[in-house]
Amino acid sequence: MRYKLLGKSGLKVSELCLGAMSFGKEWGWGCDRDESKRIFDAFANAGGNFIDTANRYTEGTSEKFVGEFIAADREHFVIATKYTLYDREGDVSFSGNSRKNMFRSVEGSLQRLNTDYIDLLWLHAWDYTTPVDEVLRGLDDLIRMGLVHYIGISDTPAWIVSQANTLAELKGWSQFIGLQIEYSLIERTPERELIPMAKAFDMTVTPWGPLGGGVLTGKYLRNESGRIDADHPRRDEHNTRIAKKVAEVAELLDVTPGQVAINWLRQQEARIIPIIGASKESQIIDSLGCLSFQLPGKEMQILNDVSRINLGFPHEFLTSALVDRVAYGGMRDQIDFE
Repeated sequence: MRYKLLGKSGLKVSELCLGAMSFGKEWGWGCDRDESKRIFDAFANAGGNFIDTANRYTEGTSEKFVGEFIAADREHFVIATKYTLYDREGDVSFSGNSRKNMFRSVEGSLQRLNTDYIDLLWLHAWDYTTPVDEVLRGLDDLIRMGLVHYIGISDTPAWIVSQANTLAELKGWSQFIGLQIEYSLIERTPERELIPMAKAFDMTVTPWGPLGGGVLTGKYLRNESGRIDADHPRRDEHNTRIAKKVAEVAELLDVTPGQVAINWLRQQEARIIPIIGASKESQIIDSLGCLSFQLPGKEMQILNDVSRINLGFPHEFLTSALVDRVAYGGMRDQIDFE
């Protein structure tokens, strides 16, 4: 395991992040404490120090398990948790991005994690009601109080993140150093706005769902019935075609499809640290196997081609031959852009 700086900071985290959403069985799936500990130990023994959880995961059990597992060596681990999602359904004071819920949620997370501070606090999802400056000032106060060290933002439109980091720089407040989004071979739409924005602000991207809800592991191909399961949100003809190509590349390289899917993310130009989750020790061990190889250029191109998306307006327009000619006077190919 190698380590990377997280965004525009000196925080050093492992090149893979362990997602702890499966720690606990309160949601009818996931794993019990013993299996969670085996998953955690396999990740830590491989050199992983970056753990991602949230206040809502398995009704708080995820944070409790993580707190127990890191207790013997708290300073070694970088613990990320989140606020926004409700802790009490049917009560407006127990959800959202407001300063009130922020402080309340952080207090609860600190208690469950049994720690004095949170290394990285994510805003979990934009609520479209709380002003950006209220969010930023609240998060900056938490940092000044020593309760939080760094902040990130998840599942939020690019224009809001851009506004937030620009305002933070102007006001001298702490900026978001990480962006957590769904991103994988079957979900490449973040390449339209979110990924370019993260590059522009020197933010590290921590994608969730790198295996596309299991589609990219090939498990749905092994017992394929010849029809698409309409009840599965990610199993359509397009995604099945991508999964088949991932399986072909994996067979060629003598690795597993899941490892191929994770390494496609790791080898993107953006600063990316995939979040890998598991409900069995064998699953995390398989995912960690991605560290032993890189995808060759030819195979990267094959995967890029089969999963390519239309970037839409204005991207397609701005790269058209017409704009190339009129915006650069026919000299674009003679300009060094970097």
